[in-house]
Amino acid sequence: MTRTPALALAATASTAAISALLLAATPTTQPATPTAGAHEQPGTPTESKSARDARMKWWRDARFGMFIHFGLYSQPAGVWAGKDWPGAGEWLLHNAKADPIEYEKTLVPSFNPVKFDAKEWADLARDAGMKYVVITTKHHDGFALWDSKVSDYDVMATPFKRDIMKELSDAVRADGLTMCWYHSIMDWHHPDYLPRREWDKRPADPAGYPRYVEYMNAQLRELLTNYGPIGILWFDGEWENTWNHDLGKRTDDFVRSLQPAIIVNNRVDTGRAGMEGFSADEKSRGDYGTPEQTIPPNGMPGRDWETCMTMNGTWGFKLSDTRWKSSQDLIRKLCDIASKGGNFLLNVGPRGDGTIPPESVERLHRMGAWMKVNGEAIYGTAASPFPRTLPWGRVTCKPGVAAGTAETMLNLFVFDWPKDGTLRLDGLRSDPMGVTVLGDAGRKATAARDDRGVVVTGLGSAPVDADATVVQLRVAGTPQVDPVYVTPAADGTVTCRAADAVTTGSIQYESHYENLGWWRDTASTASWDVKVAKAIGFRVKLDYACNETCGGEIEVDVGGTKLRATLPPRKDWGDFATVDVGMTTIPADKPVRVTVRALTKPGESFINLRSVTLTPMQW
Repeated sequence: MTRTPALALAATASTAAISALLLAATPTTQPATPTAGAHEQPGTPTESKSARDARMKWWRDARFGMFIHFGLYSQPAGVWAGKDWPGAGEWLLHNAKADPIEYEKTLVPSFNPVKFDAKEWADLARDAGMKYVVITTKHHDGFALWDSKVSDYDVMATPFKRDIMKELSDAVRADGLTMCWYHSIMDWHHPDYLPRREWDKRPADPAGYPRYVEYMNAQLRELLTNYGPIGILWFDGEWENTWNHDLGKRTDDFVRSLQPAIIVNNRVDTGRAGMEGFSADEKSRGDYGTPEQTIPPNGMPGRDWETCMTMNGTWGFKLSDTRWKSSQDLIRKLCDIASKGGNFLLNVGPRGDGTIPPESVERLHRMGAWMKVNGEAIYGTAASPFPRTLPWGRVTCKPGVAAGTAETMLNLFVFDWPKDGTLRLDGLRSDPMGVTVLGDAGRKATAARDDRGVVVTGLGSAPVDADATVVQLRVAGTPQVDPVYVTPAADGTVTCRAADAVTTGSIQYESHYENLGWWRDTASTASWDVKVAKAIGFRVKLDYACNETCGGEIEVDVGGTKLRATLPPRKDWGDFATVDVGMTTIPADKPVRVTVRALTKPGESFINLRSVTLTPMQW
């Protein structure tokens, strides 16, 4: 086809022509009314739980994937106009406040990743033990890494002139992995995208935004019809006020009409909240939550989720970023995430020449060596049956490990090796059936029950792997584990921390202030189970923060005793203060649930709750 200048495309292209590209894939029937038994997680509105489970199975089993951020920004590596700009490498256009026209004219003619080798990238992911690859087809700067027929702002306009998505998808599938796309809703380059950056002086026509959406969908249609089956559509950039739930729903429907088996993340819609989980609105689209650069302390019980994370501090390649995480840290993060029922999407940012930095390669090789020995403790596993992390490491669970039995495998990831070769699993009431140490079949460890739980002995004085040694403990049936209670410190104070809460509704843990935030309604709750040895009175206090428009009336239910207080507005979400809610008595040796809920309708949110503290009247 005859190509038009990229920056003029949206202003000159026929809306009807772009619409024609969409027509063949647009559903012609109305969505069916949801049926009884529909799944409780966000996703497609008419899907049964069994159908959803079948569609999600490969992803849930995989647990480990590669994220790739590659584009025009990889070439300047964080430098624009001679200055190394702070911030993420892929945000260079934004960070440097570059003119989009100048950005295109400068970088497109020189983008030539001659050392790009799709097989090397795919082999690196495979050998690291990863099961799927997610690559940036288009990031926020709008540049497409494939041969797009609706834009000239793509890889075919560069000296490279090769369809990177075609080569990589072929190589990834040849290695037995699943190919997945990242695609940005936000587009700083396209003349119809709104809102404009404040330094972008091109005229903005509000009526043009629908044209941008049609353009985006036309590109999505190319990606989902020309490159075979795609496992995940990983959306991003949905947070600006031009995107809304209706657009998210329509885009989700459109994507699934093209590939019904595809998995779509929650960023297709406006529903992500807090730790990039889900809002309380069950109509919010997306199959799974996407915590970024963080691991939820207690996972996201009842939800599918995936932590995406960089190896250093940036997603796209940036020459000045040398803040590399250690291989041990990354291996233990993988264990931690799997133990909480999540997936780990670990990023690489290739350099402008198409090579992956040696620091990334080194870490992935080490993770691959570890996975060759211990991968069975990651793949296809479920979250730990223990309600809290154990002091020596983490646990994953795999039911039905022996044919014809109801045994369950508990994979014990030991970070801190016991010098006496003994591990305790206090609270585990299931009968142990056998022990194996991965990587050293000669170790003859045994396990037995006692009054505290299960004890594993004979493990030896040194670990098999200092990063994480896996001890496999088979137990009879489904693991039976005692509940964990918040108990008094030496001075009698009971501290219910945000990280230990069981939450319902919209509430999410936020690591920055170690608080519970995104409190969007009066139905959402945060709870802790408390147990004390003495029947005494306690003062109940809340450590909270909010901005000048939030706060309000709150209820703290302590074992049926309901205390109410008004939490005044604060200066901002980090301005914490302690409020005394009242007094209650807790009986001895009897579990008591402490539950907090808002009584007044939240505004932007209700509060950031850092802790509920029960201070003894006497001790």
